[in-house]
Amino acid sequence: MFQFDHVRTRFAPSPTGYMHVGNLRTALFAYLVAKSNNGRFLLRIEDTDQERQVEGAVEIIYKTLKETGLLWDEGPDIGGPVGPYIQSQRMDMFKAYAEKLVESGHAYYCFCDKERLEEVRKVQEASGIAPRYDGHCRNLSKEEVAEKLAAGVPYVIRQKVPTEGTVTFHDEVYGDVTVDCSTLDDQILIKGDGMPTYNFANVVDDHTMGITHVIRGNEYLSSTPKYNLLYEAFGWEIPKYIHCAPVMRDATHKLSKRHGDASYEDLVQMGYLTPAILNYIALLGWSPKGDREIFSLEELVKVFDISGITKSPAIFDMQKLRYINGEYIRALSPEEFYEKALPWIRRTVKSETADLRELCTVLQTRCESLGDIPEQVDFIDALPDYDIELFTSKKMKTTPETAKEALTAVLPILENLPEWNQEAIHAALFAEIEKLGVKNGWLLYPLRVAVSGKQFTPGGGIELAVVLGREETLARIRASLAKLG
Repeated sequence: MFQFDHVRTRFAPSPTGYMHVGNLRTALFAYLVAKSNNGRFLLRIEDTDQERQVEGAVEIIYKTLKETGLLWDEGPDIGGPVGPYIQSQRMDMFKAYAEKLVESGHAYYCFCDKERLEEVRKVQEASGIAPRYDGHCRNLSKEEVAEKLAAGVPYVIRQKVPTEGTVTFHDEVYGDVTVDCSTLDDQILIKGDGMPTYNFANVVDDHTMGITHVIRGNEYLSSTPKYNLLYEAFGWEIPKYIHCAPVMRDATHKLSKRHGDASYEDLVQMGYLTPAILNYIALLGWSPKGDREIFSLEELVKVFDISGITKSPAIFDMQKLRYINGEYIRALSPEEFYEKALPWIRRTVKSETADLRELCTVLQTRCESLGDIPEQVDFIDALPDYDIELFTSKKMKTTPETAKEALTAVLPILENLPEWNQEAIHAALFAEIEKLGVKNGWLLYPLRVAVSGKQFTPGGGIELAVVLGREETLARIRASLAKLG
């Protein structure tokens, strides 16, 4: 057994599908606990549940952690001093550990067959008792056990949980938790096929890998007393426990892929930036000191503190994610935004003449997700069909009649403009607004509708005219005047 003098945490996912938000938060918190203490972050793949395993899921785990910057110090692909880091490759040692517990009186061989266990369960249910093992094989003599083993009777190895007293463990979030031993079941450690159960393999792996802090969901709180009893039975040091409340869709429902809640990959495909997703997930069940909410991963490492983890379930709020994502979008350089936005623009814009860099200048301050872009720019290639009532705006005090006046004034000005850029168009149109003695919106709102066929666009009429170019803008104004009669 290696001796470690630093904090060691692990992320130990089962390769059973997508990386959902709760999983990614566990990985992030485990990473932050390690890195904020100059420790090491391990990746362990728990693949013993072969029936639930999904092809390609291990690759998704690697890809997601790499994309989010949660890089592991030890793991299946890079090795380390306590490998292998894939649970199915560690199978040889578990039975030996279980047999040590049998020798010390903390576990026992159970020879009960399925039929007997089913009968016990039915009786318990009929009596209103919570189903659990009845301890039938707890006190078999050494001779009886030896006889059954020699005869090849199938068996499992069960943990011998004390029948009296209490077990108390300390959790960094929930404090001291005390459980009555009489409520605990004699859980199976080694199954009939010789394979360890998750609950046993988990404890042995964490100890042999030197894990000092165990970060996981609070659904494991009820199993922790039995884990503690195993640590004590072996004489092993108990790790610090950090149980996190679940991430919820609303007050009563957990996030669930089955019910259409987004995984990390879904959020990326919806146009959310990876650093923004990670930043938001950090705030699900953890509160930084002060009012600041926008943190890079490097900054999170500096400010993260276990004391900020809350007991209350976190509600996944898409509006909050949109807000944070919008902050990240606006923080990008124009070139970075152009590179990220271009594929989304091209979903609806095929034009080779539109000024897409100018379009990006307009979009960057007006979208909270890259996924907003296609619908915002779907008028670029062709003017959509629209009703002239679109020119009516109470706020701008415009009607189709005033729009016709405004566009009739705008058209010759733009036709005779020597230069076609934002400054020139702005100067010419604002000179006309002053000359006519009208409000800005009276002239500019009809221009916006005329060139876009929409009431709401990522930019105003002047900006859109620059994006569309002189010929397309003039053609659209003429078409709108014809529509207005």
